[in-house]
Amino acid sequence: MDFGLVLQTDPPADLLVERMVRAEAYGFTHGWTFDSVVLWQEPFVIYSRILERTERLVVGPMVTNPGTRAWEVTASLFATLNDMFGNRTVCGIGRGDSAMRVAGRRPATLDRLSLAMGAIKDLAEGREAEVDGTPMRLPWVRGGSLPVWMGAYGPKALDLAGRRADGFVLQLADPYLTEWMVAAVRAAAAGAGRDPASVKVCVAAPAYVTDGSPEALAHAREQCRWFGGMVGNHVADLVARYGESGAVPQELTDYIRAREGYDYSHHGRADNPDTRFVPDAIVDRFCLVGPVEEHVAKLERLRSAGVDQFAVYAMHDDVDGVVEAYGRDVVPALS
Repeated sequence: MDFGLVLQTDPPADLLVERMVRAEAYGFTHGWTFDSVVLWQEPFVIYSRILERTERLVVGPMVTNPGTRAWEVTASLFATLNDMFGNRTVCGIGRGDSAMRVAGRRPATLDRLSLAMGAIKDLAEGREAEVDGTPMRLPWVRGGSLPVWMGAYGPKALDLAGRRADGFVLQLADPYLTEWMVAAVRAAAAGAGRDPASVKVCVAAPAYVTDGSPEALAHAREQCRWFGGMVGNHVADLVARYGESGAVPQELTDYIRAREGYDYSHHGRADNPDTRFVPDAIVDRFCLVGPVEEHVAKLERLRSAGVDQFAVYAMHDDVDGVVEAYGRDVVPALS
């Protein structure tokens, strides 16, 4: 199993770069960031610094979207970094949540996301692509390679990921739901004539390592409760689309019944006041909290469910402690 570190591009950027350098030294293979340029700093500028300071780390957004930048701009950003540092980027992409909503725009449709994934990949790898009706190519690209990994939750999005994406990003660490969603992605891949095993699976969720005491566990849950609220945004969209039809597992939808709203100014923050509706049971299911041995046991279950990479969301008060604990105890146990 590979390991990634996911950070928000809060200033100062130098601190984020240092943490990514440290993560590579601890055995992490991927460095991810949020991509929501109203709420945080522009990630592609920072990727250049990370790549300059590391040797093997692969970097990318978790996740970008088809609406923030023109597709040829996104492709050129990736292709330029690859030309400078040797094909060490990955394009995580989705419909767009915070990046689009805080700017007063709606997330992209799945049809538009599908077109964007193909165009960005083709352009970044030197092939011609059509962008909004205009054929174009980046003539300076030589030997470019850009894996495109798609974030998805609902049935139609999972189907698209299986048919078109190089990888599938699932933002929750519940083994049961992971099995259900990985099976859907792989069935879609097989239906499209692809090798299901060729679609990489990345689970991303907060991790907080504790000493096992009840007080430490309670604190860890509070530090990770924001994640249930973030996932709840996507689940609310699914319920609006599919209702209680059974198309989405009941385990994923039940907990948002008490959800009242969401203020994106607190998005991804441990002190988010809009996540009080998230119960401890959901934090425990969706995140990894507790002693190291519990993290290892849960990750072994996720690996058995088909997960190729676990990406640690480190948005809490012990970023460096978790990176160190994972590098010392968890990464060696599962790599």
